[in-house]
Amino acid sequence: MSEERKKLIEVEDLTVTFGSRRHPFTAVDKVSFHIFQGETFGLVGESGSGKTTIGRAIIRIHPTSGGKVIFDGKQINGRISPALDREVTQRIQMIFQDPMSSLNERAKVDYIVSEGLYSPGHHLTKAQRQEKVAQALSDVGLLPEFASRFPHEFSGGQRQRIGIARALIMEPDFIIADEPISALDVSIRAQVLNLLSKLQKERDLTYLFIAHDLSVVRFICDRIAVIHKGKIVELAESEELFAHPLHPYTQALLSAIPQPDPIAERQKKLLVYDPGCHHYSETNRPSWQEIVPGHYILASDEEMETYRKQF
Repeated sequence: MSEERKKLIEVEDLTVTFGSRRHPFTAVDKVSFHIFQGETFGLVGESGSGKTTIGRAIIRIHPTSGGKVIFDGKQINGRISPALDREVTQRIQMIFQDPMSSLNERAKVDYIVSEGLYSPGHHLTKAQRQEKVAQALSDVGLLPEFASRFPHEFSGGQRQRIGIARALIMEPDFIIADEPISALDVSIRAQVLNLLSKLQKERDLTYLFIAHDLSVVRFICDRIAVIHKGKIVELAESEELFAHPLHPYTQALLSAIPQPDPIAERQKKLLVYDPGCHHYSETNRPSWQEIVPGHYILASDEEMETYRKQF
């Protein structure tokens, strides 16, 4: 019998609401999932679906309105002790989407990468900080002498590597990668993805990889959750999701993936998801159900009967 895998992150009925009490807007609606230690978990959806909000709620940038975020057995959302807050700051890091706006233009790379080391609990000399910066830059394929330069002197791919180095220098266990390649040229994307995979193997990292492109997450993710308007509608292992996409929204996302064959691209049928295609009654509401081991879908009992016929 194989050893049970450890759940590093557990999200239970997570709800995030913006706006006033009189005019609230629910960006994330009772979302639940877990991430095993050492895996890359993909969260995919179109702009405005709530995927970035989930990542920012986990790292405590956005306050939660309900539910739990559990990291390594400890609840980290809501009010927590200063000691746990410092632990979360060190063990969870985030790589942001835009490598230009996420870097301080007035600061040199040396300070940008080492900024986290100035927080309480890190008693390092200037020489020790410089050594750690040089090592972090080297780990992401940049020269140590780049530490004396400013962000505007680098290309988009190099700036994103600086952002990755900033996360790595804290020696985290869990990294939230928020569309880390969407702002990069196509020629640079594969380099950054390969770098993230390499670092994961070397450091036993766990990733939450947020994206809107299913073809990208298929390359790097072990499991994928598809989110639509604040709700996860389908979750499965990567190859299982591509082989048996069940929810109409998942099928619509897959149909939008460009085909390398021009003839196939012209002949393919682009699907458009219409939420109005679901006809629910009070006795036939959608719920989170497992159709085969590890493959979950948000569906009513009537829809589940239709989905089961596809297996």
